[in-house]
Amino acid sequence: MKAISLKEPWASLVMNGKKTIETRVWQTKYRGKLLICASAIPKSEVSGNAIAVANLVDCRPMTKADERQACCAVYDGAYSWVLNKVKPITPFKVKGRLRLFNVTVPGKIRSKMQR
Repeated sequence: MKAISLKEPWASLVMNGKKTIETRVWQTKYRGKLLICASAIPKSEVSGNAIAVANLVDCRPMTKADERQACCAVYDGAYSWVLNKVKPITPFKVKGRLRLFNVTVPGKIRSKMQR
């Protein structure tokens, strides 16, 4: 499954449905399920774990109107990654990476994600 690492508190905000737009300075053509992983730094309860799955439905230049859903102010070169259908999952360890990366989701968790 495609995955992305987010620092805290952003990863938890996505997991809790309070942040529905992730911002990056690069765009992607990928659309579909996206595993949300909390980076190892800074340390938190969820650091180093996959914590949610979301559906990436759009990627476009960020606008002022995106600020509330992105939980940040618009900035130069920002792209809005629009997420929906976010579901928290049973956390499991993941070694994060830059950009999008692939993760093999354990079978027990994968079956719960499909419900």
